Amino acid sequence: MTRDLASIARLLGATLVDGGALGPKAPVSSVVPLVDFAVVPHPQFATLVVGHPAEIVTALESDDRRDRLAHAVVVVTGPLDDVPDDVTAIVDPDMEPSVVLPTLQALLATDAAAEDRAVLAATKVLALAARRSGVAGVVAELARRLDGWAVLLDRDAQPIASAGAGALHIGDAVAVAFNRPVRVRSRALQVHPVGTDDDMSAFLVVTARSGSTSRARDLSSQAAALLDLLLRTHDGSRTERLGRATMMRVLEDGGPTALSLAREWGVRDRTLAAFTLSARSASVDAERVVIHWLEDLSAPHLLTAAHGTVSGFARDEHVDELARRATAFSVPLHLGLGSSAPIDALAISTEESRRAHDAAVTERRAVVRYRGMPTVELVLDRLSPADARRLTSLLEPLHDADLIETLRCFLAENGAWGTAAARLGIHRQTLTARMHRIEQLTGLSMSSPDDRAAAWIALRAWA
Repeated sequence: MTRDLASIARLLGATLVDGGALGPKAPVSSVVPLVDFAVVPHPQFATLVVGHPAEIVTALESDDRRDRLAHAVVVVTGPLDDVPDDVTAIVDPDMEPSVVLPTLQALLATDAAAEDRAVLAATKVLALAARRSGVAGVVAELARRLDGWAVLLDRDAQPIASAGAGALHIGDAVAVAFNRPVRVRSRALQVHPVGTDDDMSAFLVVTARSGSTSRARDLSSQAAALLDLLLRTHDGSRTERLGRATMMRVLEDGGPTALSLAREWGVRDRTLAAFTLSARSASVDAERVVIHWLEDLSAPHLLTAAHGTVSGFARDEHVDELARRATAFSVPLHLGLGSSAPIDALAISTEESRRAHDAAVTERRAVVRYRGMPTVELVLDRLSPADARRLTSLLEPLHDADLIETLRCFLAENGAWGTAAARLGIHRQTLTARMHRIEQLTGLSMSSPDDRAAAWIALRAWA
């Protein structure tokens, strides 16, 4: 725990005279007797200078020593009648003068040992995160430990990984790490080089919202050393992700190959259900969250992640538990669940989970089950195969996948042109041109409620 001036004064039973620039919340870094005091080690941390009243008065009468004491905190072991306006002092402790200095030295030594133990324990957790999730895991765990954000930049100022950081934070990190003349909005940024001066591989930029600044500095230094090791060695977690992504593609393709691969992976179930999950906050590592859930359920890691969205397959008996956890999670999540399907025919369930996930994101809901969506439960499930084909034929003229996605996004945003264009990442005029093209090809008018409803249901039925 880092002590501040106010807590030191309370501990000594003394009076804090706040006359300097530090303030009562300033963290305390060191304590020295007046006779040994020469310079202030760090202007943002309080250095306690202990002396008897007569010694302090004599020192303050000297212009040279008074200037130095004005940047420190004077701890007077007795009463002091006149404290200069520009000097911060702790006066008249409620204890014997001879024990004030040893008490403060023992207190700060105990705090320093506690800080070291906390950093050591956190470093062990960072090492575990490195083994499980590689570079991204270390950065995410560091940000959580600091109660702040962390950004890892390569030598070209491009983000390698970040946690808890938005676009503005990343901009500040780049400006500070590369000394760019940009106004930095974040405060108390720390830059830790990853690598040596001759062979710099990256820069780790962090900030802590609370807690000890020295602990943040020590822990970030340990994280930088760990990241240097990860960046210079083979990333096993990346290989694992590549293997899982390849396996997911095989399972989605279906057929005997998918069935055989599932057996080799240890999956003995006849059916699985697809899921798609993302978090509303970029600070949440959705992949790590799902892996933790699956480990708790002793379930195989049938999942892959891309751009913050996790797709995978779960056993039928685990679907309700995944839904419960997504609903109860501390940060808003969006989970889409497909129907149970045979292992050699999972493509339909995968598409269902993606559509359910899109609905969850659009409607800001935690969990959406495809079969529970009104357009599916009340309309599509009641159509004959011939009627379903007639419905999807409305969209057959739209051979371009971009047009399908444009129509889906436009309808999902209730025809809001600006919001739909922003979501698609295109100019509003581009969206207008695409919608005119869609109307020409399909014969539907987006100004007609009936046509919009028909188009939306056709999108739901579109394979």
